[in-house]
Amino acid sequence: MMEIVCRAGIQVTEDRVHEVHDDIIVEDRVRLFLNGELLTTLVASADRLDDLGAGFVISEGLADEVDSVEVAGNEIHITAPSRKDVELVTESSGGSCADCEPRSVASRITVTVDGIRAVTAAIESDVWRRTGAVHCSVLFCDGELVTRACDVGRHNTVDKVVGYAALRGLDRSRCILGCTGRQPAGMVAKAANAGIPIVVSRAASTDRGILTAERAGITLIGFSRGPRFTIYTHPERVPEVLENVENSQS
Repeated sequence: MMEIVCRAGIQVTEDRVHEVHDDIIVEDRVRLFLNGELLTTLVASADRLDDLGAGFVISEGLADEVDSVEVAGNEIHITAPSRKDVELVTESSGGSCADCEPRSVASRITVTVDGIRAVTAAIESDVWRRTGAVHCSVLFCDGELVTRACDVGRHNTVDKVVGYAALRGLDRSRCILGCTGRQPAGMVAKAANAGIPIVVSRAASTDRGILTAERAGITLIGFSRGPRFTIYTHPERVPEVLENVENSQS
């Protein structure tokens, strides 16, 4: 379970100043070891660390699968047949990402408009409603919600749901990833390396995020809020929308 503490503060509104006690999410640091060597240190919420470790090495393209994950306190020890030609670099967010071209995704799955809205509705979590301080990712497989993960870092939420799928042998090419966070190139690359063909985000993308999705064969959907959403790449996986576009142009 994610750790939450209560902290006092002074809340100021237009006509009132008063003391409040807010639920605050706890931020931790965890160290990842791959095949006995220190890989990186992550700022994260210290729950589901086995999923986090497994998902990190897969979504960063360091390995296709993992053999084992052991958690000792705030240390995650992963054993996997890893690639030797990948180096980690520091992103603008302060997190680590692999300096390599993301993989291409091959999948023939499609999604309906109602399916996209179901993914979007599942993203919101009780922890976010209590604290307002976490991101959330969800993973749908064959139309069903299989896992939801929250964390102080948006990248970590993706790693956790990818790790959950990997450790349980789910076919990630049949999955849809839903996220609260924006989709720059590094986030889209995680889905590509994990082999997930459709990404739905409540937030925006960047130009490089869209370019990465186009090159990797990912259907990238942004600004998914309520009834609206925007498909940026590979709309063929949302056939009813593509059909409406074609009809309007004829």
